[in-house]
Amino acid sequence: MTTDPLTAEVLRNALVVAAEEASIVVVRSAYSTFIVEGSDASAAVLDARGRLIAQSMATTLMNSMALKLALPELLKDIAPDTMRPGDVYALNDAYRGGVHTNDLLVYRPVFVRDAPAYFTATMIHVSDLGGLSAGGMAPLATDIFLEGLRLPPVRLATAGGLEPAVEAILKANSRTPDKVMGDVRALVAGTAVAAARLESLIAEYGADGLASGIDDYLDHTEDRTRAALAELPEGRFEAAYPIDDDGIDQERRHHVRVAVTLGRRTAALDFAGTDPQVPAAINASASQSLAAAVFAIRCFLDPTIPMNDGCLRAIDVHLPEGSLLNARSPHPCGGRYVPIYAAMEAVFQALSDALPERAIAASGILQPFSIAAVGAPYWIHLSYDFGGVGARRGLDGPDATGVHFGVGRNSVPQVEPVESRCPLIVESIETIPDSGGPGRYRGGLGSRTVYRFLADCHVTTRGDRLRLAPPGREGGQPGRLGGFYRRRVDGTVERLASKVNNVLFAAGEAFIVETTGGGGLGPASERDQGAVGADLDAGRVSARGAAQDYGAG
Repeated sequence: MTTDPLTAEVLRNALVVAAEEASIVVVRSAYSTFIVEGSDASAAVLDARGRLIAQSMATTLMNSMALKLALPELLKDIAPDTMRPGDVYALNDAYRGGVHTNDLLVYRPVFVRDAPAYFTATMIHVSDLGGLSAGGMAPLATDIFLEGLRLPPVRLATAGGLEPAVEAILKANSRTPDKVMGDVRALVAGTAVAAARLESLIAEYGADGLASGIDDYLDHTEDRTRAALAELPEGRFEAAYPIDDDGIDQERRHHVRVAVTLGRRTAALDFAGTDPQVPAAINASASQSLAAAVFAIRCFLDPTIPMNDGCLRAIDVHLPEGSLLNARSPHPCGGRYVPIYAAMEAVFQALSDALPERAIAASGILQPFSIAAVGAPYWIHLSYDFGGVGARRGLDGPDATGVHFGVGRNSVPQVEPVESRCPLIVESIETIPDSGGPGRYRGGLGSRTVYRFLADCHVTTRGDRLRLAPPGREGGQPGRLGGFYRRRVDGTVERLASKVNNVLFAAGEAFIVETTGGGGLGPASERDQGAVGADLDAGRVSARGAAQDYGAG
C-alpha cells in the first residue's frame, strides 16, 4: 500500500497525531496539579501483537516502554475474545510491565472484523494511591506493599461507564479520591479520542491497507536504526556507575554495570554484573531499565529516527532477573529513577569510550520530592528539579535540565498555580554559580529552589548523586553536590538525608532543594578565557571560582 512515499508519510504522522491528541485530552481533563500544570501525560498506539506503533511527542520512553511491556501481560489475564467495544482496562503492577503504584496504565481495544486489532493507551502519575507517603513516594519502603495499591489487569470501564467495584477500590486506597477519579476519567477519555482517530484511519485506508502501512513504517524505522548503528565503531565497551546509598543503609554503595557490544548493524547492552535487588527503594522494573538503555544508545544515533517497535528490533538489552534493574516480588520499584539513571550513565560512559569525539561527562540528575498535608483534607505537591548536564565534546553542559528520558523541565509546575493550590510560597528559583564541574568545557549548573510553608506539612525526598559527585572526563572536574535542606524560622539551615519519608516541617520553615552540577570535560586550564569572562558576566561562575578554577586574574 505504501509504495507512494507521500501517502506513507501522511499515515505515519496521522498515527503520531492520534496519540498526541489523546495526550492533550488527558492533560486538559486531569485533576492533579502535576499533570495539568506539568503536562506529564503519555499516550501511545499499539497493536494486538504488543508492538509499539506510535507515541505522542510528550510521551517519555519510561512510559512507552511500560505501555509496550504491560500489554502482553494484560492479554494473558483477559482473553481478547472476551473484549467488547467500549471496554477499557488498567493495571499498575511493576512486575508485569508497569512502573510503580501511582502510574496507571490504561488500554482501550480497537476492533477490526469483530476482534481487537489495536490498543490505544494512556498513562499518568495519578495523585495518590496509598503507600508510606502521599503522592506515591516511599523512599524508605522495604517491600512493594509499602508503596501503595498494586493493581493487576482489570476491566476499568465499559461502554456504560466506569466499573463501580474498581472505582470503589481506587477511591478507598487514595488520600485524594476525587482527584484520583478525575485523573482516571481523563485517562479513559484520552483512549477514546485516540481510538476514534484510529477508527477513521481504518475507514480511510482499509483494515489491510492500514496494517500494511504500519508494517512498512516499522520496517523503515528498523532500517534507519540499523544504518545509524552501522556508523558506530564495532567492539565491546564496558562501564559502571555507583548509587549513593539505598536510604536504609547510608554507607552501602550499589553499582550498575554494562557491557555494550556494537556489531555491524546491531547493538547489545548486557547489564550482567549489576548488583542484586535489595529490600530498599532503589530497584527498577524491567520496563524502566529497558527505557534507560534504549534512550542512552539513541542519544548516539540520528535523533530523527522515530521511536517505535522497529527501533527496538535492532537493540538487544539483557537485564538480569533479580538485579537492581529487573526486580522481583516483593522488592520495591518506586525508586526506579536511581538505578535507571545509573544504567543510563554507564551506557553513556561506555559509548563515550567508543566515540571519544562525542564524549559526555556525568550529569546531575533529577531530584524528586513531595510536600503534603499532615492530615485530611489532603493537598499534595509532587515535583522534582533537575541537575546540570555533563559537558560534551565542544560544548558546555546545559544548566538545570538533567539528562532525562522521563520528562523535561517543562514538567516542573509553574510557581503561580502551585502557590494557588498549596499553602506555600516559592521564595526563589535560581541556578547556583560555580556548581558546574570546571573543565575545558564546563558542566551545566545545578539549581536552588526555596519553598516556605504557610502550614505544617510532610516532606518526602528521593535523591541521588548528592553524596557521590558526577565525575568529569579527561581531566575535567566533578560537579558540585546538591542536597535537600530545612531552614528553620531562626534562619539556621540543616541538611536532610537524600532519602527521607514524611519529615515534619512547621509553618514558617522552608524547604530548600539544591540540585547537583554536571561534570566538566578536559582540563580547566585549557578553557578559553573568553568563555570564562562570559561565564562571569552571566553569573555562572563567581570571581572567586574564576580565579580558583580557571586562573582568571
